[in-house]
Amino acid sequence: MAKILMNGNSAIGEAAIRAGCQCYFGYPITPQNELTEYMAVNLSRRKGCAFVQAESEIAAINMVFGASVAGVRAMTSSSSPGISLKQEGISYLAACELPAVIVNMSRGGPGLGSISASQSDYFQATRGGGHGDYRTIVLAPSSVQELADLTHRAFDLAERYRIPVVVLGDGMLGQMMEPIEFKYEAPKELSVRSDAMRGAKGRPSKIIKTFTSNPADLERINWSLYRRYGLIKKEETSFDTFLVDDAELIVVAFGIAARIARGAIKTVRDMGLKVGMLRPITLWPFPTEEVKELTSRTKQFLVFEMNMGQMLEDVQLSVAGEAEVSFYGRPGGVIPTPSEVARVVTRLYYQKGLK
Repeated sequence: MAKILMNGNSAIGEAAIRAGCQCYFGYPITPQNELTEYMAVNLSRRKGCAFVQAESEIAAINMVFGASVAGVRAMTSSSSPGISLKQEGISYLAACELPAVIVNMSRGGPGLGSISASQSDYFQATRGGGHGDYRTIVLAPSSVQELADLTHRAFDLAERYRIPVVVLGDGMLGQMMEPIEFKYEAPKELSVRSDAMRGAKGRPSKIIKTFTSNPADLERINWSLYRRYGLIKKEETSFDTFLVDDAELIVVAFGIAARIARGAIKTVRDMGLKVGMLRPITLWPFPTEEVKELTSRTKQFLVFEMNMGQMLEDVQLSVAGEAEVSFYGRPGGVIPTPSEVARVVTRLYYQKGLK
């Protein structure tokens, strides 16, 4: 199969269409505008599609809610402050057990911040972001190829578990161009969910809502979601490792930071330093057991993120005091180089007396 040179934002759009996306609702914000543009031009390839540039991020996420209620595959995309505005709608989707895909090509913050790539939205994505006891599956690609592959996976996971799924990229991944291949073709016809609201002919009417005045009813909903989240943890946790078998120091990084760290590790390996990496692909569910298992091999971890230390907390919880966890981060949209990270790794390696 021939490879195609695409930027990350466009690759997401093509993957979404091939995954059966019928409805896209968005609002312009840098650095993900190429995705909105791609969907505006290409979504019409699908029968019965709908593209709407909404009047706001709030409107866009509520349009996704309506489309999901109707049983079609729907998505929205934005960047950091725009995703903040969508949080109430995402909480509503979770409460009503509705599938949806939300793409966040994150940028520097807090506030409007900058338009440069950052990983400062980890807390927002992995802790739900909105109000209430809910989770979203969070997928963290580290290449343009993975942006496409994980977008396709996001639609399948959303449908399987009736849950919002977040694809958490960043401005660098969205803008960079790489050769990729699409391993799947768009389905000609999609089955309609059995719970889709497409008229009440032949059945009793049904109301989809997120409010109940009976706390006992809401408690049952919360326990039902909790059990589903447990199943997702068991079945869908994914990660990747690099040179960990003999590693005395393990770097934990995700997304574009993992690409940078990989280059740094190759450099220090050439110097004879035994360094490896674990890369979470699902940020939620986080690969807690896999990180914990690595403490039997090494007692030194370095968390590298393009923020002030957010995934750091999950790594600390995972090692449960069985290893020492150090941190290096660059916030605000500053993008470190592999050589910079290699210097940090080398200094830490010798400081800890590793050989």
